Amino acid sequence: MRKSFCLFFLFIVLCSCGHKQIQVTDCTTEAIKVDASCDSLQDQSYLEQLAPVKADMEREMNVQIGYAPEELWVNGPECPMLNWATDALWEAAKRAYDGRVDIAIVNMGGMRCSWPAGPITIGNVFELMPFDNRLVVLTLKGEDVMALCESFAKYGGQGVAGMRVRQRTMDNGQWTKIEVTVDGKPLKKEALYTVATSDYLAGGTDHMDALTRYVERWDSDLLIRDLYLEAVREQDTIRAVVDGRMVVGR
Repeated sequence: MRKSFCLFFLFIVLCSCGHKQIQVTDCTTEAIKVDASCDSLQDQSYLEQLAPVKADMEREMNVQIGYAPEELWVNGPECPMLNWATDALWEAAKRAYDGRVDIAIVNMGGMRCSWPAGPITIGNVFELMPFDNRLVVLTLKGEDVMALCESFAKYGGQGVAGMRVRQRTMDNGQWTKIEVTVDGKPLKKEALYTVATSDYLAGGTDHMDALTRYVERWDSDLLIRDLYLEAVREQDTIRAVVDGRMVVGR
């Protein structure tokens, strides 16, 4: 019986292959607004079960771990928040990596909030870095670091630590060549440099395909968010300034 059924099913499938495929010729859509008017649709029993977990999480997220005398705002490649985050990543990489770390890179899009003046909580750090990105250290040729900086100039800049990128202007106001220094010294295209960044950026995202041309790669299991939490706790008072490390065309 079972064998007969299988043969019959196979026969139906083979016969159907010769028929014209069904195609969608028309469709209609409706936009359903999701706002406070949907509150009445909430599953109250589910909310009651979730309430203790929510309360515990809010209690943990509201724990103060540092203090910012002034706002750390996010606005462009040269801003206090991005500079602080890149410096913090650089210092953490120096401790974690068994070797020299020349540069750190953080993308502007990865910074998801500013920190207002006042207490800095665990929740503030999670809001800043909600992703589970991990620390990696790449060894790049100097020529690829330069290509990376050229991309920064083209697309408005990113966060850097350990190096300075400056795009000079001519008398007519046009941007000219890019000057890059690492540890205060001019970039050498034939030299090798170690770059601390995230596993996300190491994949060449945000126009950083030069990062994929690494000579060596070191992957850690360290979440960058955890490194920021540790940095806030260690520093206690969080300060950051705009210091001219990234001056490129906009």
